[in-house]
Amino acid sequence: MAEPTEESSVPPAPPAEPTLAQVAAQLGVAPGTVRRWVQRGLVPGFDGRWTPSAIAYVRVVARLRARGHSLERIKRASDDGQLAIGPIEDLLSPSAPRHSLRQVSRDSGLAGELIRQIYATMGLGPLPAAGLTDEDLEMMRYAAAVLAAGFPLPAFLQLLRVYGQVMAQVADAEVRLMHLYVHKPLMRAGVPNVEIAEEMEAMTREVLPLASPLIGFLHARLLSHFVEQDMIGHVEAELGEEELEEGRLRVAIAFADLAGYARLTVEQGDEAAVSTVERFVEAVGQSLPADARVIKTLGDEVMVVGPDPAALTAWAVGLQGAIGVDEPSARIGIHYGQALYRDGDYFGRDVNQAARVVARAGGGEVLVTRPVVDLADGADGLHFARIGEVQLKGFSEPTELFTAAARS
Repeated sequence: MAEPTEESSVPPAPPAEPTLAQVAAQLGVAPGTVRRWVQRGLVPGFDGRWTPSAIAYVRVVARLRARGHSLERIKRASDDGQLAIGPIEDLLSPSAPRHSLRQVSRDSGLAGELIRQIYATMGLGPLPAAGLTDEDLEMMRYAAAVLAAGFPLPAFLQLLRVYGQVMAQVADAEVRLMHLYVHKPLMRAGVPNVEIAEEMEAMTREVLPLASPLIGFLHARLLSHFVEQDMIGHVEAELGEEELEEGRLRVAIAFADLAGYARLTVEQGDEAAVSTVERFVEAVGQSLPADARVIKTLGDEVMVVGPDPAALTAWAVGLQGAIGVDEPSARIGIHYGQALYRDGDYFGRDVNQAARVVARAGGGEVLVTRPVVDLADGADGLHFARIGEVQLKGFSEPTELFTAAARS
């Protein structure tokens, strides 16, 4: 990858507006081709200036052409408002590249290779050859401050990876929901392309300032919650169980899914099936014990982790009883053991074992393993019935399984 060029210590003047040749070179197309696209009306609102908005339109056209779409098809899409993204690109565009990697390294105190690693870990890919922006430099200064405060580098990189994954999901949801509930209705209403672009820019301009305070509020509130749970966990760990290897936690792991989900998609269609899954996931999230949380969802399957196997089992039994007769029944499997914590997720043999347990459950059942029964058998309101030892896929030794139910 080309190294950003060195620059003088004198701050450079703001970059001049790019020329047609520079825009074409940046996007890997001939200047004459870009000129023809402008003449065909594929760059809405173009007034002779190569603004970030105009460049965004050209970039999209170039990508569509590379995928084999004809200019006629692209023009129809543009006229229909499908490409109304230019003003938003202009609004969200970062500052122009102004800093070389060497200068960012010097100003932040971070080694060049670490800067590359941080950038990639957050999901931003390789460093741009054109140089780094003011925002990039500021972000690296923040990173240097965190490391200087004593936060371990391996933990910091894991945290950055989690931030990147979560924010990618947030940004993806923002774009897709804007498309489904703002962009498409405007297109269906026959609103002209330029007006759609202006409407979407205005909406983005109103919504964007809300994102930071909302995310900040949620982060602070949830951080307080998990700090409290971590303190409780430390106290309970001191009360009897041996110390684990670094990076490992002792947790109760539950997997829950809907019985017959594949059949549901065939009988009722994707929309109805997805609505059913959404209600199920919402019911799981709203009913969990305070010290448990949803780690991830995949289709109709939900992974939940908590420190207390008795509380997690009581939750699972209660959830089964709360599912309405008109809803598909759930299957839940719970195991207690060690897990390797990485990047906000849990890995290891015991996690795999919990996933295999739920596969053995029938609709409406809660299946648990022997470690869960040993720790939860005295809990009020729970009854365990032994099924026996079964051979789980991928495990050489048999696993003892029990059904969990409310005590009558």
